[in-house]
Amino acid sequence: MTRVVITGLGVISPAGNSKETFWNNLSGGKSGIGKITNFDATAFPAQIAGEVKDFNPVDYLEKKEARRLARFIQFAIAASQNAVKDAGLKITPENAAEIGVLIGSGIGGIGFLEEQAKNLMTKGPDKLSPFTVPYMIADMAAGYTSIILGAKGPNSCVVTACATGTNAIGDACEIIKRGAAKAMIAGGTEASVTPLGVASFCAAR
Repeated sequence: MTRVVITGLGVISPAGNSKETFWNNLSGGKSGIGKITNFDATAFPAQIAGEVKDFNPVDYLEKKEARRLARFIQFAIAASQNAVKDAGLKITPENAAEIGVLIGSGIGGIGFLEEQAKNLMTKGPDKLSPFTVPYMIADMAAGYTSIILGAKGPNSCVVTACATGTNAIGDACEIIKRGAAKAMIAGGTEASVTPLGVASFCAAR
């Protein structure tokens, strides 16, 4: 049986944007939940959420890409870069085909979708971004991360609600076990603290 181990961790989260900060806050009982600041939630039944703070995508991406990419994709790329660095993994032309990416997302680019829906209603159909469809779909996190990192092995996405990140790690483990890859970058990403995202969860009660 092939033994599979986790060798590196990367975190972008409400509890911290580094492995060390995340763990210290968790073990110290410091919550990442607070009043919503991404938008005015005054009229919402629930006004608290776990928001990622102090995150600058330019720290991980070129300015043009940082400005253009949906937030859930930005988070995936940043966390993946941190995990690869933490693992000491060097992706080269020689081993790129043996290193894959499996990153899931429950809601994908919901914030980007909201923005484009507003453009459609206020400015007309010819004012939508050409990236509307790509940045809505959940598998763009894995796809774009593989492009940025140069990983050319198996590439996939799972969408299993709150279990998505764990599901992705499990599936990545199976890919390595069956010999389809020697290493996988795996996890989950979400950027759902938006008016539509929060309102939808409020409606579900």
